[in-house]
Order: sequence, then C-alpha cells, then structure tokens
Amino acid sequence: MRNILNMSKIGKKLIEIPENVKIEIKDKEVIVKGPKGELKVPIFDGFSLELVDNTLKVIPPLKLKKITPAFWGTERALIANAIIGVCEGFEKKLEIEGVGYRANVEGKNLVLNLGFSHPIKFEIPEGISIFADKNLITVSGIDKQLVGETAAKIRLLKKPEPYKGKGIHYLGEHIRRKAGKKASSGA
Repeated sequence: MRNILNMSKIGKKLIEIPENVKIEIKDKEVIVKGPKGELKVPIFDGFSLELVDNTLKVIPPLKLKKITPAFWGTERALIANAIIGVCEGFEKKLEIEGVGYRANVEGKNLVLNLGFSHPIKFEIPEGISIFADKNLITVSGIDKQLVGETAAKIRLLKKPEPYKGKGIHYLGEHIRRKAGKKASSGA
C-alpha cells in the first residue's frame, strides 16, 4: 500500500507568500488580498491549510485515498494562482486575421467586425479588462480561470479557418493549414 502523502508532486510543494499579499483562512475558503484586488478560493472537503511564516501548506485528508492526490494538487494550484493573480495579474492576447476584420471597445462591450453582415457585441465580464488595438485584443484580470474563459469565448466567435487562417486566434498559436484545390492543366 502506497503512502498517500507521497502521491502528489504538486500538492506537496509549499506556497510562497509575497510580503504584499495577505492570506485569511475562513470556514471553507481562503481569502487572498493583494495590490491588484481580492480573490476567494474554496477549500475542498477534508483539506486543511497550515500558515507558517511566509509559506502556506495544503494538508490532505487521509481517509479518501483514491481522489485525494488529484484534489490535493488542484487545491494547491488554485491557491498559488490566486496569489499570482492579486500580485501580477494574468493576460491573454488574441490576434484577428482577415481583410476588414477589426475590434474596438465601446463602453462595457467589445465590438467585433468579423465579416458578418452585422458587428458582434461581446459583453465584457465583471473583473476583466479588454484592450483592443487594430488586430490585437488583450484580455487581462486577476482571476486566471476567468481570463482564460473570456479569451476562449472571444476566439469562438470566429475560429480560424484552415485555408487562409482568417478568424481569431491566440497570439503565437500555430494554425494547421490545408492545401486548397489545385488548378489542373487541361490536356
């Protein structure tokens, strides 16, 4: 029988807490406060946290042997991402490719012209800031999950097509291109 405390490489790591971040552990959640804002992370059932000096340790329950390693690593990663978010924030960049395709921010909406008969209005979620400059869209915020989800929803509005690559894609994303029809010579 394997020892449960040796099963999660990520869960075992200690979380370093910067000086400008305050951690508050309440009933079933951790409140992380920093210079950019405040985030709340729920604590999974049975898990406990130990705060010593400037490090935080996630302690798993010893009863649930099958699911504990997965949740242990996840809990630690969620708390670590919250600390990074309130200190530095997260950012995703999207690129628009296509003739006449463009984006701009109007109030609380991102307005996209993507070759349809009408412009698309995308409502910017609370806690997210979007900056649009010609063909580049920058999505930023303190919640890593919300930043990624918002960027993914914007990308879904016009996914890049495989022939010319027109559409919205992540900056630096490689799009597999297909060969178009070849012109045959008449014999």
